[in-house]
Amino acid sequence: MSNESPAPAGPVPAGRGAAVARAGRSVWRTWGAVADALATPTAPGSPLLGGSSPWWLRVLPYVVALACVASLLPVTIIVLVDDYGMHGGLAGVLAPAQTVPLLLAVRRPLLAWWLVFTADVVGAVLMLADADLGGGRQWPWTPMVVIGYLVLMLAVGLRERRRTLLCVWLVTGAVGFAFALAAPEHAGPVHVLLFVLSGIVLLVTGTLRERGDAQRRLVEQEAISEAERARRTLLEERARIARELHDVVAHHMSVITVQADSAPYRIKDLPDAACEEFSTIAASARESLTEMRRLLAVLRSENGDGERTPQPRLDRLRHLVEATIRAGVPVDLSLAGELGPVPQAVDLSAYRIVQEALANVVRHAPGATTRVSVSRSPNLEWLIVLVVNGPPTEPTSPLETSGTGHGLVGMRERVRLTGGTLDVGPLPDGGFRVAARLPLITPVP
Repeated sequence: MSNESPAPAGPVPAGRGAAVARAGRSVWRTWGAVADALATPTAPGSPLLGGSSPWWLRVLPYVVALACVASLLPVTIIVLVDDYGMHGGLAGVLAPAQTVPLLLAVRRPLLAWWLVFTADVVGAVLMLADADLGGGRQWPWTPMVVIGYLVLMLAVGLRERRRTLLCVWLVTGAVGFAFALAAPEHAGPVHVLLFVLSGIVLLVTGTLRERGDAQRRLVEQEAISEAERARRTLLEERARIARELHDVVAHHMSVITVQADSAPYRIKDLPDAACEEFSTIAASARESLTEMRRLLAVLRSENGDGERTPQPRLDRLRHLVEATIRAGVPVDLSLAGELGPVPQAVDLSAYRIVQEALANVVRHAPGATTRVSVSRSPNLEWLIVLVVNGPPTEPTSPLETSGTGHGLVGMRERVRLTGGTLDVGPLPDGGFRVAARLPLITPVP
């Protein structure tokens, strides 16, 4: 015989107790998540298909819900009384509770599910206690309950989150199987049928809803991206115009500096106060030039080496037209013989407007006959720039390989900065027209 004695019974090890506690907390959190999913609708109040464009599509959920209630309500009462032997009073209360909340499903499908499912469970209990379930009658769900419940699943699937749909489906199956275990002699395959069909309906409608949400978010993102792209294009074009105008302003500041420095030598017998004033003006002008160079360094792009070349003016329009003709676009240039004094900013803006307009013709209307006209208004206060092209004579390429891509944006910004007006738009014959009016007289502030 062995002399060993059995180990005395002791308390449960601390590790096992902690594991049990963690499992209990996990189960509690799981049920809490289920309760939260079943109690929190995604977008309460907004009707199903309320954002659809056709009016009949917005009305369709109401029509379907009303038709279901109108057909299921009387049939449910008759079947409960005649086939299941339920008391007429109970049937008159139970049938509306199982069908009328379908009207609520159009706006609040999760709340409608709570009401309908509760009424279905109560109905199953009442039929088990009070009704005649013989003769192979379906239990716990009647045929009308199955039809109404599947219609309700359509509304729930089109509205609620994936987690909510999963919880609704699991609760439906759990309650059905619980009834089958409680009264197996009365339960048939209907609870399995409802569990499977409701899962299919929820899967299909939930997938459709998520696909629609994804497409809607994609459209919104594209709209945001387009707005950001337009804003970035505008800012880039403004920076480009500012870099080009730097040369114009720098020229005037340089002239001011030279004149202020040389004034005491050019003008005899200037008072000392006047010489000091000219010296102050020259120092301020030099300081302004220094600050402008710093500003230009900020505005200049990394690949902006070409921006250091002199800015083009209207006297180079003939070279621009010749280059466009070599690109395959017949251009007729009409340039006024004597334009008179043209402000440098207007001179540069007029050239860039013609350049962008011709670039657009090359890209969008290859081979189109084009007419370029630059003249002064009769009152000599405006510079008129007109570029008109006809319809394209060659197929356009889907890819644009030339130009800045900022054509109309740049034109509008240049005209706005000079205080002029711009008129652009298609012509009835398929061509396009660009007309700009730029001031030749600087307005007095």
